[in-house]
Amino acid sequence: MRRSYTFTTFGVALGTFWNAGVPQAAAYPKGIGALQVFDGGAFSAAPLAVQAWLIFMVSTFLVGLVFYAWRRPVARWAGGGFVFSLLTGHLFFASLSLPMLSGSIAIWHIVCWSPALILLLLRRPFHNQDENLWYRLWSGAMTGVILISFIFDFRDAAIYIDHFSGAG
Repeated sequence: MRRSYTFTTFGVALGTFWNAGVPQAAAYPKGIGALQVFDGGAFSAAPLAVQAWLIFMVSTFLVGLVFYAWRRPVARWAGGGFVFSLLTGHLFFASLSLPMLSGSIAIWHIVCWSPALILLLLRRPFHNQDENLWYRLWSGAMTGVILISFIFDFRDAAIYIDHFSGAG
């Protein structure tokens, strides 16, 4: 019971923040698909594996912000990209008169998280034996989180762009 409450609370907060004040999004169904509104209801209705993945993903970014961003530039880029994506995604898509759907969230992830991924792949702190073990583990997990997220984000971004460009 407690896990369900935690997942639901997390989903409601995340979805409400991402989709606050987006009237165009009301015309789209709720869900996790590229052309669906991702909100608290969509999060709660998502499969448990998707809910667990989202919580793990957000937790990985938060660990970087809390424990490493003060001392490690790579963690600052990861945490900064995460915070920037949360605070500006809606504003960016609203300025283009586009609804904030899962596909737009995917586009914004790609834009905001790519600098951190590039640094993680170039510097590879997860291989650096001079680094603290916990930082190496976090940087490896962060790299994996972004790469796995991008598998879905690139697909959803392409669907969203195809739909709203009129090409599809």
